[in-house]
Amino acid sequence: MKTTNLILPLSILIMASCGNRNDKNSGNNMTTNSSIDLANFDTTVNPKDNFYQFVNGNWIKNNPVPSAEATWTNFNIIQDNNLLNLRTLLEEAAKTKGEPGSPKQKVGDFYSTAMDSAKLNKEGIQPLDAEFKLIADIKSVADLPAVIAHFHIIGVRPLFDFGIGADPKASTENITTLNQGGIGLPDMDYYLNPDASLKTIREQYMLHVAAMFKLMGEPEKQASVIASKIFELEKQLAEKSMTRVQLRDIEAQYNKKTLADFIKSNPAFGWAAYFKALGIDSKVDHLIIGQPAFFARIDEVIKSASLEDWKNYLRWNLISSTAGKLSDNFIQERFNFYGTVLSGSKTLRPRWKRVIQQSDMSLGDLLGQLYVEKYFSADAKKKVNVMVDNLTASFKERINTREWMSDETKKQALHKLETIMRKLAYPDKWRDYSLMEIKSDSYVANFFRGNTCDFKYMADKLGVPVDKTEWGMTPSTVNAYYNPSYNEIVFPAGIMQIPFFDANADDAVNYGGMGAIIGHELTHGFDDQGCQFDAEGNLKNWWTKEDSLRFKERTNKVVEQFNHFAVLDTFHVNGELTLENIADLGGLTIAFYAYKKSLEGKPAPEKINGFTGEQRFFISWAQGWRGNMRPEYLKQLLKTNPHSPNMARVMAPLANMQEFYTAFDVKEGNGMFRAEKDRPVIW
Repeated sequence: MKTTNLILPLSILIMASCGNRNDKNSGNNMTTNSSIDLANFDTTVNPKDNFYQFVNGNWIKNNPVPSAEATWTNFNIIQDNNLLNLRTLLEEAAKTKGEPGSPKQKVGDFYSTAMDSAKLNKEGIQPLDAEFKLIADIKSVADLPAVIAHFHIIGVRPLFDFGIGADPKASTENITTLNQGGIGLPDMDYYLNPDASLKTIREQYMLHVAAMFKLMGEPEKQASVIASKIFELEKQLAEKSMTRVQLRDIEAQYNKKTLADFIKSNPAFGWAAYFKALGIDSKVDHLIIGQPAFFARIDEVIKSASLEDWKNYLRWNLISSTAGKLSDNFIQERFNFYGTVLSGSKTLRPRWKRVIQQSDMSLGDLLGQLYVEKYFSADAKKKVNVMVDNLTASFKERINTREWMSDETKKQALHKLETIMRKLAYPDKWRDYSLMEIKSDSYVANFFRGNTCDFKYMADKLGVPVDKTEWGMTPSTVNAYYNPSYNEIVFPAGIMQIPFFDANADDAVNYGGMGAIIGHELTHGFDDQGCQFDAEGNLKNWWTKEDSLRFKERTNKVVEQFNHFAVLDTFHVNGELTLENIADLGGLTIAFYAYKKSLEGKPAPEKINGFTGEQRFFISWAQGWRGNMRPEYLKQLLKTNPHSPNMARVMAPLANMQEFYTAFDVKEGNGMFRAEKDRPVIW
């Protein structure tokens, strides 16, 4: 279940976690040179021609994607280290059996129950008996809304997505939001695009759905018929879904209606029954409909699909959402499609890794409290806070010197920058999990209980002011985000680690790594989406018309640049989808000048390993995004991910920065060179 807040993360390729294997007092024993390892370089490549390959070539050659992964990057490596840390915490909690209701009891029982593969294999699908009976007992289409509401509460998400969060145009008020959803493939394009490779995936998807129904006891022929009908139902939903590029248009998705008006215009689905079953009918007076055409299609499909088709669709959503918490045959079949066909992974990740990731998702702050107590050093938080100060000051100077902005717009931009709230490491106030009950009876039952608790936590927001102290990521997550409704930047403890941040590295390395990440998130407040929100977090235009046009001219150059970036055979980056690139370019530029500011007017320290401070800054940026990726996964990301592939994220911003040209003496004729007129300079 998601809130409606538009969180703009650093990366959604991997929502990972990082950390030392050691405790929080013993991880900072590395030398100044430790964060740049020359052994990773490919010195046969000229940095002026391909900087990404120059910095990362040997690393790429020596770090193929492991069989259980779809991609292998710094995120994966530090994630694996962090999983070991979390494993220690969870195994200790499972062994010590904390007091009933205590954090240790809850995380320990969740982990030990999920790890009991013998019990899970013996039970098979039996833990879902009550849910299947609920579906079987549906007597008419009029019963569907209440059943769908029940599934949304326990974390199964058929038909559409439901959320509660800050109203984009009234950021202190919580509101209900409905958005498109209900499909099993990654994107609408997978259902509608005639491309041969996607046609193959569609065929494999229907085989997967049929295989799941066979595991549930359906005869092979009947399972194939059911799979075909489920695909057709989902295809009808896909036909009226917005594209990924259209979903970047925030204003187009702000369709606020009274509940009465929404019910009147969408009469076929029993919305009154749905909200009553959620238990919030008395609290919902207005709601935001993200994609009205999609919900009109739901009304059409409600009338056309048979009751039996709806029952099978719900059965499919139930088993697909829970297969990873059942016996090995269900786990393996789900992996065969989502892991291998879609992402190219060859083998399942070990059970303990899969269980720990679910533990982190289900038990967030409970596990987070244990994590920061044992593994996080407060020194990192203090030093990152200083970097945020310098990045903010650098950004202020950049805004003041932008010739394309009028004084009126600059004034508003500076006000927004000055009011950005920062959240570092972990929440000041931990979430209360006292109502969450975790037992040792069933993995999937604990999954449902956790989701039910999350739903109640979210539902309780209705009718009360937005709590802008809450976090959208767990403390151990290796990622960061900007939330425009809160006008905040958030950096969990997990990302304040090597290679992104090294307390013993020189400033050039830290500003090229962590500094660029901070700058990325700050720039999100002023990119194509964030710039639509004012300092208070409201969706409101604060630009002059002329400045908006000049901004658009510059961002169009970014779109054009990335549209020409080929990353796999004939597959190109979609520049409109990946306008996150604005934050990469802005963040790196701001970080460079913040690094210069950190020198306090003094020249950079002498060369280290033969590189100047400015060169080490850009090397740090490039090594942060090194990685290998399976072609199946890369193709999926090119269609669905608002972030560009790692090589493009490194190369394109550098090719736009004169500061990089100066540092490495890049000239016309070099591979990294772009004519000055083609370089977008925004922030």
